[in-house]
Amino acid sequence: MDFSLCFFLILPLFFTPSSSTPPSSISEGSSLSVDRPNDVLTSPNGVFTSGFYRVGDNAFIYAVWFAKSFDRTVVWTANRDQPVNGKGSKLLLQKGGELILTDAGKNTIWTATATATTTSTSVQLSLNDAGNLILSTSSNTSPILWQSFDSPTNTLLPHQLLTRYTTLISSRSEKNYSSSFYKLFFDNINVLGLLYSGPEVSSIYWPDPWLMVWDTGRTTYNSSKVAVFDSSGHFRSSDNLEFNSSDYGLGPKRRLTLDTDGNLRLYSLNEMTGNWTITWQATSDPCRVHGICGPNSICSYGSGAGRGCFCVPGYRIRNSSDWSYGCELDQGYYLSGDDQTVDFVSMGYLELYGYEYDVYKNHTLKSCKEKCLNSAICKGFLFKFEEGVYNCYAKSQLLNGKSSPNLLGTLYVKLNVSVKDNMFRTPKDSGPDAQGYFLAAFKFKKFSYAEIKKATRGFKEEIGRGGYGVVYKGTLLDDRVAAIKRLNDAKEGEAEFLAE
Repeated sequence: MDFSLCFFLILPLFFTPSSSTPPSSISEGSSLSVDRPNDVLTSPNGVFTSGFYRVGDNAFIYAVWFAKSFDRTVVWTANRDQPVNGKGSKLLLQKGGELILTDAGKNTIWTATATATTTSTSVQLSLNDAGNLILSTSSNTSPILWQSFDSPTNTLLPHQLLTRYTTLISSRSEKNYSSSFYKLFFDNINVLGLLYSGPEVSSIYWPDPWLMVWDTGRTTYNSSKVAVFDSSGHFRSSDNLEFNSSDYGLGPKRRLTLDTDGNLRLYSLNEMTGNWTITWQATSDPCRVHGICGPNSICSYGSGAGRGCFCVPGYRIRNSSDWSYGCELDQGYYLSGDDQTVDFVSMGYLELYGYEYDVYKNHTLKSCKEKCLNSAICKGFLFKFEEGVYNCYAKSQLLNGKSSPNLLGTLYVKLNVSVKDNMFRTPKDSGPDAQGYFLAAFKFKKFSYAEIKKATRGFKEEIGRGGYGVVYKGTLLDDRVAAIKRLNDAKEGEAEFLAE
């Protein structure tokens, strides 16, 4: 009996919450230090955590993240473009209520800009259940001095407003949280859009720039410039954009993020697994995003293979770890010597949006080449059959390229060639892959003559005929059905086939 009584007296003491439980707020004069991993704020509901977040070797940002997601998904950062040292850095709430972030050298890296003033000596920093980091006085009736919801980075949370004064900016990569090239913002005609703002050029790519605003279901007749989504997954913007998440309804924790690939996506969290599910996205085709593969490159997309990037003929990738820098002209194609001239190499089934300095309607291929050759700014041209005639889109830059079997354009790239053999020069250091740039639409799978002959059963079933050859039906090894054109002059075997 005494033992039982003793047990029940001790049990409540054992399970009493300790002071080590992370607080949801700090008062003025307090600080959070990067040297103490447990120096964090946790929202009362336990969903969000705020503290120093490691982004590299001895590099940290001050951030707010989902505590229950598998990868501790960051939703806001104070210093995304200027990480601080892993020793000695602090977030300080000074006497008087000024909130600053300092590095190891006690330099101020970031300061919270208050939107209101107070004479009160009691100021606190708190993380609420919505994931909003708030600087305010201790009085419930006092105004908010500053809040993270007013300065979003790449993510909106439920009931967080996007306004004329705020912008979402994508991160460079999944592990690099610094600012990248994509923005979600209200433009000067009051429409919510996605912008590619690259090192040299910029362009709107959502809503579709070739459509009139009202054809996209938007309106310019508003001046409020505000967008928000609620806890149920319903989004609404003042320009008439409206959508629901695919799992619409109360329950899951949600976030709207401008991802590293330039696509805007709404996510729901599975708290059992900590994983995120996409419940809406601005575009299902990643190649519609401008600048995704950088200049002088082409984006290709297949449901099985995902998105891929490759350089146009005569160019090579600039940064093998980051396609956003695109491709640069291979050294072997710079003009030099009397034995050099300029000609074109073509790639079919392409589209390149924008940057045409002129459009020549109802022109022959020969006249398009002549116009491009006579222009110092012409990098190439897109040749398309439209409404019964061929049109030529002369390009000053080769940007926003997209490849798909249903596209009708053929790109002609202006390059340096050798007069002697009238062949495109192959750079000295190029290997088999580079050679393949000119043997086929490079970075696509190349087939031998024997493989194509087998796929067409000896060029047996003719399904079409054009000015350059006959089109046959073929079945590939993975059972895909393909249309295969046999050029009129390529009948002698593999060598002549490849030459064509």
